[in-house]
Amino acid sequence: VKLVESGGGLVQPGGSLRLSCAASGFTFSAYHMKWYRQAPGKERELVAVITSGAGSTNYVDSVKGRFTISRDNARKTVYLQMNSLKPEDTAVYYCNAQLYGSGYWGQGTQVTVSS
Repeated sequence: VKLVESGGGLVQPGGSLRLSCAASGFTFSAYHMKWYRQAPGKERELVAVITSGAGSTNYVDSVKGRFTISRDNARKTVYLQMNSLKPEDTAVYYCNAQLYGSGYWGQGTQVTVSS
């Protein structure tokens, strides 16, 4: 089982990034997919969720209207489009796959928002 995130980097405030998470080794379409983030000195925070099946989405209030989660089951990939980035979005972003009591994590990708 593997989840590999990519797309992080340094961006100026107001800029955009698109994170990707490529999955392998499990039935991707059956799993709810989530993006978490963890800033230095803070607890890991759930940012966005997209369900299996209908692909319903939900977001933490601080990113609503700026971030969009999506998935491509054929490519076994989940995305996080991040627009209007703010310095407080700086964190390591992690991809998570979850189905009932089982779950998998990626290694994380750093996002730094700074001028």
